[in-house]
Amino acid sequence: MRELTYLIAVSLDGYIAAPDDAFDAFLTEGDHVDHLFAEWSDTLPAAALTAAGAAADNKHFDTVVMGWQAYAVGFPFGVTDPYPHLRSYVVTHRPEREVPGDPGGVTLTGEDPVALVRRLKQEDGSGIWLCGGSRLAATLADEIDRLVLKVHPILLGEGKPLFAQRPYARTAFALAETRSFTTGVLMNTYVRR
Repeated sequence: MRELTYLIAVSLDGYIAAPDDAFDAFLTEGDHVDHLFAEWSDTLPAAALTAAGAAADNKHFDTVVMGWQAYAVGFPFGVTDPYPHLRSYVVTHRPEREVPGDPGGVTLTGEDPVALVRRLKQEDGSGIWLCGGSRLAATLADEIDRLVLKVHPILLGEGKPLFAQRPYARTAFALAETRSFTTGVLMNTYVRR
């Protein structure tokens, strides 16, 4: 069975974006970025890969699931298919006409996210990446098999949390790996117990 991995950058105080959905406070240069290109290239947008003269190796994932806000980040830059190297699903009830251009290989779906992920887990292939955002992560919390948190040495004070509020449910994860970088970023990998 395929695994769902929530891999995302997060501040020390648990936010994945500022209140206005901006994530420009996160460090974009340094040895942690080199590690992303070397180890997690499948999670990088095509534009970043092209600019670096790199290509996705799809070592970890062949599918990405994201919410509308995570998807729409690229719209101001004309990006409507940020990860053409992955099968892309955007969980939304918004109509396709709200995409400013051709969504390419992106599938917009109003399907229940839990049902979608359970179906995808049953298919052949490699891993499934949960790209964001916090409401979708909260909905899919019980389906997440692995967390890979890129913890940046910043405090945001408020913004979009790692997980939106959800009913109390104790879910335990075990720390599987920690990697530190000279930038101060820690990459922590947790697996479901």
